[in-house]
Amino acid sequence: MIGRLEGLLVQLSPGTVLIDAGGVGYLVSTTLRAFETLADRERASLWIHTRAKEDALVLYGFPDRTELAAFERLIAVAGVGPRTALAVLSGLSAGELAEAVEAGNFSLLQRIPGVGRKTAERIVLELKGRLDGIPGGGAAADPARDAVSALVNLGYSEREARRAVDRVRDNPAATDLGGAIRLALQVLTS
Repeated sequence: MIGRLEGLLVQLSPGTVLIDAGGVGYLVSTTLRAFETLADRERASLWIHTRAKEDALVLYGFPDRTELAAFERLIAVAGVGPRTALAVLSGLSAGELAEAVEAGNFSLLQRIPGVGRKTAERIVLELKGRLDGIPGGGAAADPARDAVSALVNLGYSEREARRAVDRVRDNPAATDLGGAIRLALQVLTS
């Protein structure tokens, strides 16, 4: 089984990457977050979950082990396959997923395309207390992450929100959540 791939990033598209490692091109399914992380790079390094099917060997890749662990726990939930797990981790970071599960926040999970009420309930019920190795629930507050989340909830795309928050991150007034949101909104509306 393949556990990690590192090599030249040959092709990158939302949801998939092609990595040349040792002269072999590996097609890897990824999250949209991984796509954004790899967007400006020539080389890629991904932690891999290998799934053997009757007719194919499918690879799922993640920039860090935390996302890989969250993915593996998600696909262990009844009714959650790799496609749904990738959608969840495209919409939420592993830490945000852990927080949502521990808080019993079904509605946050239901906002993800492909996750209905029953699936959200199953994820929370089956993963509650099982995501303790994933930082999130009870982790220190991150104003930048929380500001991005708040802006997404206000209707901005995650990419727009992240760029705006990144532009104001070094501003001393952005050290708390309110300041980060206010400054990012000024960037987005100017």
